[in-house]
Amino acid sequence: MKSYWIDSVKENIEYKKLEENIKTDICIIGGGLTGVTTAYNLSKYEIKTVLIDKGKIGMQTSGNSTAKITSQHGLIYKYLIDSKGRDFARKYYEVNEEAIKNIKNIIDSENIDCEFEYQPSYVFTQKIQDVEKIKDEVEAVNSFGGNAKLVEAHDIPINKIVGEEFVEKGNEKLKISGDNIEKENLNLERDIIKERMKQILPIKAMTGIKFENQAQYNPYKFITALTKICHDSGVQIYENTKAIDVDTEDNDEYYVVTLDNGCKIKTKYLVVATKYPIFNIPGFYFMKMYQSTSYAIAMQTKQRLFEGMYINSEEPTISLRTAKYGDEYLLIVVGFDHKTGAEIDLSNSYKYLEEIAKNLYPDGKIKYRWNTEDCITLDKIPYIGEYSKMWENAFVATGFNKWGVTTSNIAARIITDKILGEKNEYAEIFKSTRLEPVKNIKEVTNMVKESVNSLVFKKLEIPQEEANQIQEDEGKIVEVNGQKIGIYKDKNGQIYKINPVCKHLGCELSWNNLDKTWDCPCHGSRYDYMGNLIYGPSVKDLE
Repeated sequence: MKSYWIDSVKENIEYKKLEENIKTDICIIGGGLTGVTTAYNLSKYEIKTVLIDKGKIGMQTSGNSTAKITSQHGLIYKYLIDSKGRDFARKYYEVNEEAIKNIKNIIDSENIDCEFEYQPSYVFTQKIQDVEKIKDEVEAVNSFGGNAKLVEAHDIPINKIVGEEFVEKGNEKLKISGDNIEKENLNLERDIIKERMKQILPIKAMTGIKFENQAQYNPYKFITALTKICHDSGVQIYENTKAIDVDTEDNDEYYVVTLDNGCKIKTKYLVVATKYPIFNIPGFYFMKMYQSTSYAIAMQTKQRLFEGMYINSEEPTISLRTAKYGDEYLLIVVGFDHKTGAEIDLSNSYKYLEEIAKNLYPDGKIKYRWNTEDCITLDKIPYIGEYSKMWENAFVATGFNKWGVTTSNIAARIITDKILGEKNEYAEIFKSTRLEPVKNIKEVTNMVKESVNSLVFKKLEIPQEEANQIQEDEGKIVEVNGQKIGIYKDKNGQIYKINPVCKHLGCELSWNNLDKTWDCPCHGSRYDYMGNLIYGPSVKDLE
């Protein structure tokens, strides 16, 4: 499903696929906000730059984000002071505040129409036990000179639009309608949904933290415009161009990036901006973070429901904002994130969000549903800088912890400065070669290696009794002659089989019953039911 952001751009430039060997000064792998902003920064200098993306520019995480531009990353600053020190927390705050200004400067100087607007940002809680956490966070931010305000319930705008009668009367209206989504009645699984939502609805914030002068925009309008500016400035841009390997040449002076069609890019500098690094060694980023999937819906409303952007401090995470939609508005609700590949029932994920939207505006129409993935680091700090101490002139940006719209600008600035040989006062706090504890041992032991030759796998037939046990529109892993096979039966009874072993590092996949995908619980690669790769870090389809 397309996000509203992607669907809002009706005419888009297509960039050709690279089908020859080339040589360049800088090769950027990944056409999201980080890659494109880095290319934009470098376009100001006489440096030959190539930007490649395995699909379409901006159509993965960047085009599916909540698109908040903010230094308010949940309850982060008390944690940073306690774990890293007050000066570290101050720098983290300052560089994110600078990023807001940098993004606005790009928009103004390049005259980009992307619906940028300043908005206050709130972290709120509905739980009495979290009130002290909110107060501690306000004190933490203000202790190093930041600007955070403690706001009580009557000063939180979102509280003013929630009717107390919703719980009794609103449920009678909960029928989803819209032009882009098939109509459905939420009463089908009402008991399940009501049980999950009774701790959340109606939304009534008890207290919160307010950051002034934060911002929001349409990320896809921004990235498509910025990509064209890069192209017009001489950056070579290639879509549908997938990197699968990298090697060194000429006494390690150059990197050689190999594409899936056999073509090669020879480059002096390498930037890996693929959200999740696609090269495992060196770097070992697969040991330092995991991926999380979030869900989003957009509901049409006749007027803007509230000022500001919102996220709660407790779980499940709920994030709210509005967006212009022609002469009307959209209410965008995001949340109910989970570790990608978790073996849980996901079938109601969108319905939970629709309940929240209907709580706020019972007569709205659901226009869009989408989901996305983000990399989560174990220490809550992104990795930006050198890819590895073993690779000179190679750089990485990853682990943005769901705050990539702002962090992408920070990463682009740090990487640009490193390529130009300039000092960046904030580079050290995101140091990508820092040493942190290895991931939970359960993650490591979950990795299983493929033990059967793919040719043998392709010859296996699914016994009819096994196929009969699988319901239509259901996927599961079965064992045939000692080998595990992933099976999906579509609504017409057609069987699709895959080898349920991730092509990244060999973890066993799990079935996602909402999106009908095979997901990796170790590092977050995702494949459709036929085995085609959707999200990395894997670079190969399943067998």
